Amino acid sequence: MTDAPFIRPDMKAFLDMMAQVNGPKLADMTLDAARQSYVAMHGIADRPARALPVIRDLVCPGPNGDIALRLYDARETRDGPTPVITFYHGGGFVIGDLATHHALCSEIAALIDLPLVAVDYARAPEAPFPAAILDCEAATRWVASSPAELGREASGIITIGDSAGGNATVVVGQLLGANPAAVPVVLQVPIFPLVADANGSASMAAFADGFLLTADTMAFFDAAYAADRADPCGFPILGDHATAPPTIVVTASLDPIRDSGRAYAKALVDAGRDCVFLEMRGVTHSFTNLRQMVPSTQKDLERIIAAMQFMLENPA
Repeated sequence: MTDAPFIRPDMKAFLDMMAQVNGPKLADMTLDAARQSYVAMHGIADRPARALPVIRDLVCPGPNGDIALRLYDARETRDGPTPVITFYHGGGFVIGDLATHHALCSEIAALIDLPLVAVDYARAPEAPFPAAILDCEAATRWVASSPAELGREASGIITIGDSAGGNATVVVGQLLGANPAAVPVVLQVPIFPLVADANGSASMAAFADGFLLTADTMAFFDAAYAADRADPCGFPILGDHATAPPTIVVTASLDPIRDSGRAYAKALVDAGRDCVFLEMRGVTHSFTNLRQMVPSTQKDLERIIAAMQFMLENPA
């Protein structure tokens, strides 16, 4: 008999509340309803967005038309070149957008005091794999080129994203490693990422239901996105880790895809790359967007920011 997993009290209270919600599962909703539900949940569960001097919508060219972006900055202007963060939102490549991660992006930009550009990539099933990745790559190359529209000069790129966005973070790092952008990726931060196939993993078996992200929801995303399981652009654990940039891998202990992030951290260590591994204990997938309803997760986000600052101040 295995011991029950540790669940923080505020996390348990939120899970208990969610268990009382009498409504359809995400996988049983229409696509529009699933997207609206995701926006609504983040609106309730996350802290309000920070008021920043700069929150500005932009567009950049992409492989299949313009890509919407949003610039966040805690400073009106920048005197010289700095790293610029590119953020790829979660939502299984299906249900997230700029609105679902607006509060989180404003918080990251405020805490780390660097410009952040959120990427509104094409979503499945309208635009299945690899459309999202191609958009993320194109937007990151555009930011790296320090276009006049951005109004900031990039000395390097920091890629960061949660869940599906964590997948994009790793894939973009691999693509830019093979074919560099105008400035290098100086740090990548995949947060509870899907890097390896989670089916059959111990974490998927342990947390398939009742811990926010479910196996049914993962199957819904998987069917819509339709990533090639033999392609590193779909499952980047299959890619080359020998030239990976400095990395902070973040997982959640109660996450069905937790073991995917653990496997990626191990792959980086085995390849001799610079890696910090943070597993947030007693919380679920999406904890970075639950900071209102699960207050302890604000400290988790601050730990991630502190690790980012450490890595930037102590380059390999």
